[in-house]
Amino acid sequence: MARQTTIKHEFTASGIGLHSASPVNVTVKPAPAYTGYLFRRTDLNDFEILAAPEYVAHVSYATTLMRSGVMIATVEHLLSALAGCHIDNVIIEVDSLEVPILDGSSQPWVDLLSAAGRIELPASRAYLRVLKRIEVGEPHLSPPRGMSIEPADEFRITCTIDFPHPLIGVQAREVTFANGQYLSEIAPARTFGFVDQVEALRKSGLSRGASLENAIALTKDGVMNPEGLRFPDEFVRHKMLDIIGDLALCGMPILGHVRATRSGHGLHTMLLSTLLRDRSAWEVISSND
Repeated sequence: MARQTTIKHEFTASGIGLHSASPVNVTVKPAPAYTGYLFRRTDLNDFEILAAPEYVAHVSYATTLMRSGVMIATVEHLLSALAGCHIDNVIIEVDSLEVPILDGSSQPWVDLLSAAGRIELPASRAYLRVLKRIEVGEPHLSPPRGMSIEPADEFRITCTIDFPHPLIGVQAREVTFANGQYLSEIAPARTFGFVDQVEALRKSGLSRGASLENAIALTKDGVMNPEGLRFPDEFVRHKMLDIIGDLALCGMPILGHVRATRSGHGLHTMLLSTLLRDRSAWEVISSND
């Protein structure tokens, strides 16, 4: 795709925050080239926060942006849908502190973006091309956690997760943006949580809005959701959805191969920040190059 894009028509969505349980309304509007993903808190005099690595404030169970003490939380699923639908520029108006969780996946956002349409803008699309391998991790853990990114001609993710649960265990998958893979294989995958951890999370101010309508609830040996899983490996697919959303904070599509093992939001944003700090590790190229 040679040019930057935005949506053709604005759209709205309403729901509750996964962690805050607060009701929230979102309006996504077309934006000119070079805007990126710009959040606007309409309940706070249209205070703006750009989706960028320097504004990442919290990464515990969600990715939260903050500027001058103003937050916008749980941005990763919407950002994932925007990147997956190849939308470069939008203004996202939110009237509370957290993006609504909807059904726990990116599918509702993808459906809304599809209905809104996409148009090209009179500006070349830029890509961040990875030039050398960058790695981050927590090797002291057992088993260790880590992420890396290395040169590639496309954006590709290889992801492995490992949970001591009979429905999860070790799951691995690889995906690119080719042939609509994001839309068919990644976007429908929902977030998940363990029932025996819910009470502790809620006491910590997390997961207060979680329900069977917006998350997979795992018991010790199964799931509580009556409809079951959307994919046998829905869990690793959702992890890849989160990776795509967190790396969308780059502000432009990435050409590189990401490898993730037992990663989380903290490692995702750490990898992106480490990459961007090493000026010899990347270059920006135009779609016309």
